[in-house]
Amino acid sequence: MFWKSFMPVTRTRPITRGPLSMVLMLSLSAPAWAASTKAPLDHQLQPAMSCEALRSFPYAGMKLTSIELIAAGSLSVPGIAEAMPEHCLVRGELNERVSPVDGKRYAIGFEMRLPSHWNGRFFYQANGGLDGRLVPAYGGQLGGGPDSNGLLKGFAVISSDAGHAMENGGKGVGAALFGLDPQARRDYGYNAVAQLTPMARQLITGFYGYRPARSYLLGASNGGRHAMVAAARDTGQYDGIVAGDPGFNLPQAAVAQVWGAQQFARVASLDAAGKPDLETSFTPAQLKWVAQAVLQRCDGLDGLKDGLIFDMAACQRHFDIQRDVASCQSGQTEHCLDEGRKRVLQRLFSGPHLGEQQLYSAMPWDSGIDGQDWRDWKLKYSVGPRDAIALGFVFMTPPVSPAVVNGEGTSLLDYALNFSLEQDAPRIYASNGTYTEAAMTFMPPPQAAHMDHFIQRGGKLIVFHGNSDPVFSALDTVHWYQALSRNHGKATADSVRLFLIPGMNHTRYGPATDQFDMLDAIVAWVEQGKAPQRVIASARGQGSLSPNAEIPADWSAQRSRPLCPYPQLARYDGKGDPEQAASFLCQ
Repeated sequence: MFWKSFMPVTRTRPITRGPLSMVLMLSLSAPAWAASTKAPLDHQLQPAMSCEALRSFPYAGMKLTSIELIAAGSLSVPGIAEAMPEHCLVRGELNERVSPVDGKRYAIGFEMRLPSHWNGRFFYQANGGLDGRLVPAYGGQLGGGPDSNGLLKGFAVISSDAGHAMENGGKGVGAALFGLDPQARRDYGYNAVAQLTPMARQLITGFYGYRPARSYLLGASNGGRHAMVAAARDTGQYDGIVAGDPGFNLPQAAVAQVWGAQQFARVASLDAAGKPDLETSFTPAQLKWVAQAVLQRCDGLDGLKDGLIFDMAACQRHFDIQRDVASCQSGQTEHCLDEGRKRVLQRLFSGPHLGEQQLYSAMPWDSGIDGQDWRDWKLKYSVGPRDAIALGFVFMTPPVSPAVVNGEGTSLLDYALNFSLEQDAPRIYASNGTYTEAAMTFMPPPQAAHMDHFIQRGGKLIVFHGNSDPVFSALDTVHWYQALSRNHGKATADSVRLFLIPGMNHTRYGPATDQFDMLDAIVAWVEQGKAPQRVIASARGQGSLSPNAEIPADWSAQRSRPLCPYPQLARYDGKGDPEQAASFLCQ
């Protein structure tokens, strides 16, 4: 670890904040940036120097681009009632270079927010999508509409662009052209976290005069993949990790997305250019009828008909779209599906296959298929500037030419609809002399079903997944956890817990209780030994600072449910208020 080379700090008098602090730092008996003592937790530690003094912080390969002291109460975050506290905002870059492949400049960009009253903890905020931009380092708690964040709780927080800045404002191909550079691919896959972690911990140590007592990494979607990669590539630097809706097999999921677009195209109307308009393949009403059919068949399997399907596994055995969704008869257009649309959904939920080989996991039938997020991911993003461009530029070896997919007009649609499982899909496993690591090497967590070092040293990992996630299958995550359990037996639950969230789409939304606090849960597990037996999740109804418009009208606006560690289910006790989590048991 970096601090092992530091000499102990001996203070002759208290260090105060402000310009004088740098002078006092220089009067210490150890080098100015040295500190080897762990921070005491929850003592609201003040910085050992001014924010401006960080400009002289030394770290090989790092360049600080801006430093600013943010006044208390001057910054608000949507959905959170309390304004942000005073903190030092630091932005910079690490490992600046010019690519020998595409001739462009690259660096690992980062933002850190260091509160003036520090709780002694470090929070790595793993961001999502194709990264490429500095998301404010507030330390989001994940889930829908969080009412607090890590910065408010006193964490020192870092976020990153994962080693590349998006071109063209992140639109079209500009979001993924970094995939032409092999090192940028590696940084995006795993190296940015590995490089930034020791830098951030050293900067925190210099700023406060203590090294972090505990370190946490949280992320959802691609950030959830970052989180699982950190656990699998464990170096002992994170005590607790939270991965939400993790796209840990992201290249395979991207293949599934463009293949899914091909299925929708079978029943879509043609636009003026003669191309399939995927949004016409299913109307919102048609997907709602399917969701209602799933609920009709599966809602009561957990013991209570409440619009939430907690027994997801039983639902997969019981629901049959051919039997449970009415087939349209002659002239009938409502509360039914024609046979072509039934076949499309049957294929989609079964997942892509190449002969007998399943290329990505099946998807679970659940009530959130009529969510707007579900619709957007399947009918827009799959052929737009997310899945198609990531697949072409970042995950394929070699990457496609920018001339093939230029981000204008319908070319992304053409690329997705012409993608071949036989000819193109194998390229996510390929490498060559320039791209020496295949996408399925640099993106997924290596040996994800083992995580031996992380588990053996007692690291803690919480994974949660929405059952109606339209892009990363919750069944893929279930299969991973089952494999992990086979390898580690009872020890699995001592280090890893999985929580499934009925109705929730990709990280939030859908007819779900999608507001919860996994940050407090992981901290309690790491620091107090309180393994999460249940996590309370709430609906964001009327009165919420960030209401969820997809909450059914017959739910209480304050509905809550316990999220139970897999394979336990939330079951109604038969006595209490069915709108409150206290009336449910995890069994």
